[in-house]
Amino acid sequence: MSPFVYDFDEPSDGGRELLGGKGIGLAEMTQLGVPVPAGFTITTDACRAYMANAGELPDGLEAEIEQHLAGLEEKTGKRFGDPEDPLLVSVRSGAAVSMPGMMDTILNLGLNDEAVCGLAERTGNPRFANDSYRRLIQMYGEVVDGIDGQRFEDALSRLKGERGAAQDVDLSAEDLAELVGSYKSIYKDETGSPFPQDAREQLSRAVRAVFESWENPRAQVYRRAHHIADDLGTAVNVVQMVFGNKGERSGTGVAFTRDPSTGERGLYGEFLADAQGEDVVSGVRTPEPLERMQAALPDAFEQLTDTMRRLEEHYQDMQDIEFTVEDDRLYLLQTRGAKRTAAAALKSAVDMVAEGLISEEDAVARIDPGQLDQLLHPMIDPAASVEVIAHGLNASPGAASGKIAFDADTAAERGQTEDLILVRWETTPDDIHGMIAAKGILTAHGGMTSHAAVVARGMGKPCVAGCEALSVDAKARRASLNGYELGEDSVITIDGGTGRVILGAVDLVPAQINEDFETILGWADRFRRLKVRANADTPEDAARAREFGAQGIGLCRTEHMFMAEDRLPVMREMIMASGEEERRRALDKLLPHQQSDFEGIFEAMTGLPVTIRLLDPPLHEFLPPIEEAADERMRERIRALQESNPMLGTRGCRLGLIWPEIYEMQVRAIVRAAVAVEKRTGDAPLVEIMHPLVGFGEELHRLRAITVATAAEEEEIEYLIGTMIELPRACIRADEIAEHADFFSFGTNDLTQTALGFSRDDAEGKFLTRYLEDGVLERNPFETLDQAGVGELMRIAVERGRSVKQDLKMGICGEHGGEPESVAFCHRLGLEYVSCSPYRVPLARLAAAQAALQEAGVEAVSAGG
Repeated sequence: MSPFVYDFDEPSDGGRELLGGKGIGLAEMTQLGVPVPAGFTITTDACRAYMANAGELPDGLEAEIEQHLAGLEEKTGKRFGDPEDPLLVSVRSGAAVSMPGMMDTILNLGLNDEAVCGLAERTGNPRFANDSYRRLIQMYGEVVDGIDGQRFEDALSRLKGERGAAQDVDLSAEDLAELVGSYKSIYKDETGSPFPQDAREQLSRAVRAVFESWENPRAQVYRRAHHIADDLGTAVNVVQMVFGNKGERSGTGVAFTRDPSTGERGLYGEFLADAQGEDVVSGVRTPEPLERMQAALPDAFEQLTDTMRRLEEHYQDMQDIEFTVEDDRLYLLQTRGAKRTAAAALKSAVDMVAEGLISEEDAVARIDPGQLDQLLHPMIDPAASVEVIAHGLNASPGAASGKIAFDADTAAERGQTEDLILVRWETTPDDIHGMIAAKGILTAHGGMTSHAAVVARGMGKPCVAGCEALSVDAKARRASLNGYELGEDSVITIDGGTGRVILGAVDLVPAQINEDFETILGWADRFRRLKVRANADTPEDAARAREFGAQGIGLCRTEHMFMAEDRLPVMREMIMASGEEERRRALDKLLPHQQSDFEGIFEAMTGLPVTIRLLDPPLHEFLPPIEEAADERMRERIRALQESNPMLGTRGCRLGLIWPEIYEMQVRAIVRAAVAVEKRTGDAPLVEIMHPLVGFGEELHRLRAITVATAAEEEEIEYLIGTMIELPRACIRADEIAEHADFFSFGTNDLTQTALGFSRDDAEGKFLTRYLEDGVLERNPFETLDQAGVGELMRIAVERGRSVKQDLKMGICGEHGGEPESVAFCHRLGLEYVSCSPYRVPLARLAAAQAALQEAGVEAVSAGG
């Protein structure tokens, strides 16, 4: 049987999946000769076995831990639990996929009432010893026994108030000894037992607690939001403690090899003298810029900058490094690929290609397509008049306006229907669900590497952190900001790019695409095989899509054109007509409007294909609610058109066959528009006419005949005739449909509904959320294509369609066409193109390139691993 425990300097074949991101980083740094504390990793296999065994440690694990603990004692020359010169350790989580702050860590394990005295005597620093002990009691109490951390924080605040201490570091050794007594009383009051004095009991319970933190609510929410599998488990790293809280010659910090907000090369990070690592990342104290370390600890600073360079060259990626300095000696506690904004990801990738660190293929493969949305988020209009009421740290770029939510639960609830800014003294990992729902985050405390900053950057949400003018009373649901009193109905705007906090809502403008963006997408276009089109119904949408690099329109929905104020009355006149002749007269009035729309779209897409879907929705959608009907005749017509299940009723091609004059008018408008545009521009539009909801070959056979006959009455143009594949029968009988089609376009929105038997509106508002929470489904099938079900139907359609026409053009025009995993599936399926909303075109271009590179064996580097 494979071991459950590995020393940092012990070879292992399991890699990141076995040792976790933190464990593999510590092992690799050890092999590189980077100064790392000694320790060992308990594998993810052990965690999975623990979860499968109903919370019992797997057989042999305790013996392995004891064996490796003995080895650690030998390396350090200290004994775990020794009352005179104790070996102290930290117990840290570390999953294979980075989940910053979502699981638990405990520092200073091994201290007890006797050992704290021995540590004080051995180091000659009783303040440091008592400070370390009180931290252990609090972290152990919170993580292992579930004690509310606020009880400890309240005791600390009371003592600081009594002593007139502004910061924790202002408390004396005697003050901290008193605080230890208070913390022990809280622990006993909450648990009914005294704080455990046996070091091995502390370690055993801590390991179990870190395993169990894999299943805590915040970790589950984070995994769902980031599509991380629930069965990976976390490794546990047991690491020799090094102390940044021993005095002025010690400290702790976080460093990035490049700026995680911009991607610029240079020194970036934060440092706290006389502190432990949790003080930086938790936001308890506001740290100083990393540059200040150079004056305070010059030797350690020089070693740190040299090590940062070595690690970036080794990993060929921007690194996020946690370090501690103990009495002028540097130790690295962690390195991982840095979480970064989209702008930083693009710039660092482009720069690393220029520096010769990585190839263009590597650069394209490592960008998260979903992150590109960040660059398309609104920014504050430079021309807007704003009332800036405070400044904080510009922790995550972008801008957002909204009402205030003072806690995560409120944000998660109200954020479904309102734009909200989550306003907190500081965020904790338990706030993750509120951070997901909020448009932006504002905190009073914490730095650029605080929890709020790191998580917001990863999500692409704006964040202003460390706004010292902000005072928050979460219980009263009130905040004060430089004399302004704010409540839940107050509206504020935050600018995460500058750190500004603005009173009221502000006009926002779309972000501009920069040179790095264009460079990466230019490379991506060289590597991809799939073409990318856009779903666009207006000339404005078509022009925007072309700016974003769309190679045509994959879906132009004509029904939206009939909803305009000047056209809806005519559309209703057509529906209310008593016969075909009256209906044709109304359609003749609509034809010039349709033609004008098509001309605008053809001109915006000159030289590129445009797929126009003929009328799809049932006619009752164009009529008012029955209670708003103008007269009894209209009420009768509404009643006559009502259906029990209109989605599966008289719509799509069924309308075209029952009332062929509707489709005839639309074909006429398309042909006349194409002729007019060619005469004006000299370029013939590439026209594709698409019939929706076809399930039978005979339907398309008849519709093709109507289309050809109508077009033949006009000036001659070239065009293709095809159908949307959005019914299971159409997939299974794709061979009979292909006989009459020049192209197929998979309408995966409706195909998902008809294949799964899900009404999207009903499912997403009711049972689907529960299915996702309970793990019945891993992904929302309306967001990410159900490859095993819907995807299999698509595979059948491709195979059977091309068995009749080998060169049958095929694409996808559902919103799945802009989702990276679905795009990759379409690449593997051999489709010609994907089509998506204009703002998702850049994302789809990148995802298509990554699918091609993955097929060629180029793997992505995980940022934040």
